[in-house]
Amino acid sequence: MPETVPPSADASPSGPQTAALRAVLFDDATPPDADLVRVVDTPERRVRHPSDVLGMIASSLGIALVLVLSVVAHGTTEGVTQDVRGFATLLARILIVPVNVLEGLVTIILPVAVLVELGVRRLGRQVLESIAAAALGMVLGVTALLLVHHLGTPEFVRGLSVYDGRAWHLTIPAYVSAVAALLTVAGPRTRRRTVRWSWNALYVALLVVLITSQVSLPGVLLSLLLGRLAGQAVQYMSGVRSERAYGQSLVLAVRRAGFRPTALVRVRDLGAASGVDDLTRLDDAAAVSRSSDPAALALARSGDNRVYAMLGDDGARYDVVVLDGDRQVVGMLTRMWRALRMRGLEGRAAISLKAVAERTALLSYAAAGAGVRTSRLLGIGMADDSAALVLEHARGAVSLRDLDDDELEGERGDAVLDAAWDQLQRAHAAGLTHHQLTSDVLLVQRDADGSTHVWIAGWEQGEIASTTLSRRLDLTQLLALLALRVGPSRAVASAVRALPPTDISAIGPLLQTIALPTDTRLAVRHAKGLMDELRTALVERLPETDVQPTRLARFGARTVITLALTIVAVSVVVTTINFQQIRDAVVEANPWWVAASFTFAGITWFGAALTLVAFTPGRIPVMRATLAQMAGSFVALATPAGIGPAALNMRFLSRRGVSTPMAVATVALMQFSQIVVTVLLLVVLSLTTGSGGLVDLPSTTILIAVGITATVVVALMLVPGIRRWAWEKSRPTLEQLWPRLSQMLGQPTRLLLGLGGNVIMTMGYVLAFDFALEAFGHSLRLVDVAVIYLVGNTLGALVPTPGGVGGVEGALIAGLTAAGVTGGIAFSVTLLFRVVSYWIRVPIGWVAMRYLESKDEL
Repeated sequence: MPETVPPSADASPSGPQTAALRAVLFDDATPPDADLVRVVDTPERRVRHPSDVLGMIASSLGIALVLVLSVVAHGTTEGVTQDVRGFATLLARILIVPVNVLEGLVTIILPVAVLVELGVRRLGRQVLESIAAAALGMVLGVTALLLVHHLGTPEFVRGLSVYDGRAWHLTIPAYVSAVAALLTVAGPRTRRRTVRWSWNALYVALLVVLITSQVSLPGVLLSLLLGRLAGQAVQYMSGVRSERAYGQSLVLAVRRAGFRPTALVRVRDLGAASGVDDLTRLDDAAAVSRSSDPAALALARSGDNRVYAMLGDDGARYDVVVLDGDRQVVGMLTRMWRALRMRGLEGRAAISLKAVAERTALLSYAAAGAGVRTSRLLGIGMADDSAALVLEHARGAVSLRDLDDDELEGERGDAVLDAAWDQLQRAHAAGLTHHQLTSDVLLVQRDADGSTHVWIAGWEQGEIASTTLSRRLDLTQLLALLALRVGPSRAVASAVRALPPTDISAIGPLLQTIALPTDTRLAVRHAKGLMDELRTALVERLPETDVQPTRLARFGARTVITLALTIVAVSVVVTTINFQQIRDAVVEANPWWVAASFTFAGITWFGAALTLVAFTPGRIPVMRATLAQMAGSFVALATPAGIGPAALNMRFLSRRGVSTPMAVATVALMQFSQIVVTVLLLVVLSLTTGSGGLVDLPSTTILIAVGITATVVVALMLVPGIRRWAWEKSRPTLEQLWPRLSQMLGQPTRLLLGLGGNVIMTMGYVLAFDFALEAFGHSLRLVDVAVIYLVGNTLGALVPTPGGVGGVEGALIAGLTAAGVTGGIAFSVTLLFRVVSYWIRVPIGWVAMRYLESKDEL
């Protein structure tokens, strides 16, 4: 919205409103009479800081770490507690009155003082937000206490408990979470005196109650982190008061840069960068929304910063780029991520506003000093939480994005391409690299005499004293950018005219989307086959050029997935397994039956490998296929039952050269054949182990459940909408499965081998479950064991937990109990079976996965 800044703001005066606007809109306007500064902008009263999101993530990770350490390091914390217990009791008796006073100060007086200070400052909304954050913190603290108390294992609960000499007591002080949330929202401690005092008093109080054994260290940390999480969540959802420079503050920042503005107009890109001559007939709002020329619009699009068109008291037109402190967290994280993931990029990243402004200035001065045609930085000024950079205006320049296609035809177009390569080579000759060559940072300028100039703007992400790889990445970015506008052949031809053969050869292996800026990368993905056409054009120009992609990323999706799986595996093992119960179950069991159960559970890997080898076109070594199935045991730890191993098999087949459609069809055929074999095995077992085995299920409960499930499925399938939905979901799989199944029917040997592998896998699990039952001196008919395992495993796998944890155990225990096995024995049998068939296979699967990754098989 328009705002008139009076001279009291230390601003240069200006003339009438329309004259000020015309001065900004037209380069040839004469400066108006000075008396006011016209600022046309829409200030943001409240902003959502990305730092709050980062803080929420950090608090969540801290909570997870505290929960894990409360179990892993419980022995250490318990030992420390034993050492200081006597001293703590004595100290509690001596400090009973001071401790009570301190606790009352923290819980009542200081929070009230903080709210009073906010009220005195007339920050009513922040008072309400602070109270809401305190309530949310209290709810999170109480919820955490209830969840740990009712769902936590004994070791987990004890890790968050304190011992009073008679018993352990779970302590997660929810009120601490409420106070921490309130103080987080109340404001920074550097600007609120009561907030600073309250934080200090809270830390002292927590230290005292910790020393006097009233609360555990993990409980204190968990409460503080929950409070911070609640406060940061409220701050982000509601937003905080903007501390950016607007209006008078913005004018002050420009004056500190050494300029006396008469008008500042915010650059807005509403899709109308042309038609400037018609702006004189529009009202203020329309004129402001379409005030800027293509060069200023490109400057606004090229970065996540505010851009203003400025008229100085000397009548000259300038561009002002405003860096806001609250936005630097995003830029810092982006630079750090790119430097961490990609080779050849500078790893340092500035986070403070002053450091970012200084880095930008250094790169701008270095580019101008190297003879690169760029918008020169003329001055820097700071005010509030913003820095204003005054830049030379690129008069008459148009970004490559906005340049008409006919401007790139023929010799005129070749002149643009050659000028772009020339400017980039000037920068590289001085050791500078840009890193973000997009269609908005390349500006094209035509002089009256017909000469062509190219400007390279936006050096904020650049690098000084760069490496050879960094410079070649720049060349790759420019080549891909030009290819998007003029086609691969012309782009390569321009590169050949401008670059030596060594640089041309070096571009080939770097032609990968990861080497491109985000805007260019998205455009390349929409232009299907552009990268392949570029490689072909390079080979046509230089037949000896190697265009095989080199590895640019330090790590890829595979590494991230492996690391994530490892973290999930450790978390699940630490927080869900009761090692004492496992130890008791294993000690009570017959070791020979335990060994037999583990052996037959391991045979299932070989059976699954046989099926994979049989159904896959071409030849796959059985040993490598077996290792892939072993690796699936590790992946199953972090994915719902069946999904992870299936995805890993598709990845394995793809790495072996099998096309993606064929890999999907093969895995689908494996799953379909497994269902068929399971049903057939139940029929065969019932016929060979006695009449009625299939009908007289070992559990009436299971029979009723299966009947109800079948009834519900049939009823749902009678609804036309449900039928259509089921068909649409299953049709792609069936269409992929049928051609492969038809091929297998013509290869009876492979088909029998695949079905035989499924028999080995299914019977391996059934016998492993049966031997786990024998290990405790109990036995059932084999068909009963098979039905309990197959039905229980299927029902338990419906629970969307990694590996069906919880669901499978519950279903198997229920099946054994219904079959007449006592509850204690059923629990021990199920626990032993899951250990030998699931948990103990996890580290084995991890080793197999790492081996296959080292051989580039996954």
